[in-house]
Amino acid sequence: MSRTRTAAPPSRRRTALLAACTLMAATGATATALTTQAGAAAPGCRVDYQVTNQWSTGFGANVTVTNTGDPVSSWTLEWSYAGDQRIGQSWNATTTQSGAAVTARNASYNGSLATGGSTSFGFNASYSGTNAVPTTFKLNGVTCNGVTDPTDPTDPTDPPPTGSRVDNPYAGAKVYVNPEWSAKAAAEPGGTRISQQPTGVWLDRIAAINGVNGGMGLRAHLDEALRQKGTGELAVQLVIYNLPGRDCAALASNGELGPTEIDKYRTQYIDPIAAILADPKYAGLRIVTTVEIDSLPNLVTNVTPRPTATPNCDVMKANGNYIKGVGYALKKLGAIGNVYNYVDAGHHGWLGWDDNFGASADLFKQAATAEGSTVSNVHGFIVNTANYSALKEDHFKIEDSVNGVSVRQSKWVDWNRYTDELSYAQAMRARLVSLGFDQNLGMLIDTSRNGWGGAARPAGPGATNNVDTYVNGGRYDRRIHLGNWCNQAGAGLGERPKAAPAAGIDAYVWMKPPGESDGSSSQIPNDEGKGFDRMCDPTYTGNPRNGNSMSGALPNAPVSGHWFPAQFQELMRNAHPAL
Repeated sequence: MSRTRTAAPPSRRRTALLAACTLMAATGATATALTTQAGAAAPGCRVDYQVTNQWSTGFGANVTVTNTGDPVSSWTLEWSYAGDQRIGQSWNATTTQSGAAVTARNASYNGSLATGGSTSFGFNASYSGTNAVPTTFKLNGVTCNGVTDPTDPTDPTDPPPTGSRVDNPYAGAKVYVNPEWSAKAAAEPGGTRISQQPTGVWLDRIAAINGVNGGMGLRAHLDEALRQKGTGELAVQLVIYNLPGRDCAALASNGELGPTEIDKYRTQYIDPIAAILADPKYAGLRIVTTVEIDSLPNLVTNVTPRPTATPNCDVMKANGNYIKGVGYALKKLGAIGNVYNYVDAGHHGWLGWDDNFGASADLFKQAATAEGSTVSNVHGFIVNTANYSALKEDHFKIEDSVNGVSVRQSKWVDWNRYTDELSYAQAMRARLVSLGFDQNLGMLIDTSRNGWGGAARPAGPGATNNVDTYVNGGRYDRRIHLGNWCNQAGAGLGERPKAAPAAGIDAYVWMKPPGESDGSSSQIPNDEGKGFDRMCDPTYTGNPRNGNSMSGALPNAPVSGHWFPAQFQELMRNAHPAL
């Protein structure tokens, strides 16, 4: 099976310009300079200059330098602005500016460029009035001539991507190991047993695109992925997670964008990510994007007239910005030939009930066809992301009954149609295919924290006194309630990441990096827009969404996404399969 690129409407297409000797400005915010080569390598270069985000007084840009001439051991790139642009912070290069003239010199680690080799750097700058693209670049004193536009993946005049989609991006491929997570894991006692497992890279705010507090940005991760790839295939996993009004039914993972900031989401978040992923440099990577965790299902389960409704979710349903945001992200990212979009589909303990299941599937299709997107932009769906639902319950089935009473009537199952994530994922896949999604739709299951091993793992079915003793005595998932989601006590690492483990399942993945907190146990001031959710407080007695049960959360947890050593150790201790 192949999934083809979706062309943009004519209004978004830009025409490549050609010049014999001089660089002409592109009409958009990108420009590319090319040399022409008559024979063997001669002095030459190509420069891709791209404005990744822009606001009224400033902008961010990324510059990719490709050496089309003889190899160099160091490089200096020069250009001049036509306006009053002034560069401030830069990364992966040292930049200086005198008037309109800018000089960028390589960092200590990216100076060598072989023939055909490339490197990238970025910067933030201020401006007023217009922000025209520079018209001439020089690499080590050599002018880069000509112009094309390779950065818009929907421009029909662009060359086709060198990568082509496969049915399962995980099949036959290594998966990217995030060196930042790996280092934290390896520093923990016993952590080297899992520190080389692949985990997701979470782009949970605009600043994460360029890197936060000296950490790796998206380009740095992709460059490292190229290094890890070598001559084989490699998949890199990204979490696209910054919708306006994010996580309307929770507080611990609220985001930076307000409910109405959909334009900012498009232009300052999705567009810059898409521009980087579309860089031909990365065309050989299989880029898996998991799109907007914990968003769309809220528009089914947590809105009026449901008893679990929240005012924030009512707002997001009314303004449509979850639907618009997901549709826009799918269209923009799905146009890139080597990107595989997987949309979040909750988990069985959220959407497994009859009145949630079908309505959610319908909503997923609505989002997949919003903002000019089509279902062809969806390669698959992911379930159980950052959650704890057991992969497979072996000791009871949904068809079982005890003394004539169905397990669906047990307090734990509570009329749910599914007992575990594997059965839910396969059933959701079938429903989505029936709605018009691809026949070869693939599912991912996050198994990073659903192992439920250790001494508390039942070895057989529960007692048959009644349906509750039968289910509770045999279930692997030891949470107090299926609705509990924050830093769950007793949890363990689940199945290790693997490709094609079951029918319809593209992979088991660790999209949530084990050891990263779900939320703080108490209020902790922070500059990340993250609130305090009582579901992360071990003393909390619950709400209607968890049956007014205790939260089951671990104590002393940091803000969501921050490293939580106690949780990491508990996950290793309770791992199943055991470490």
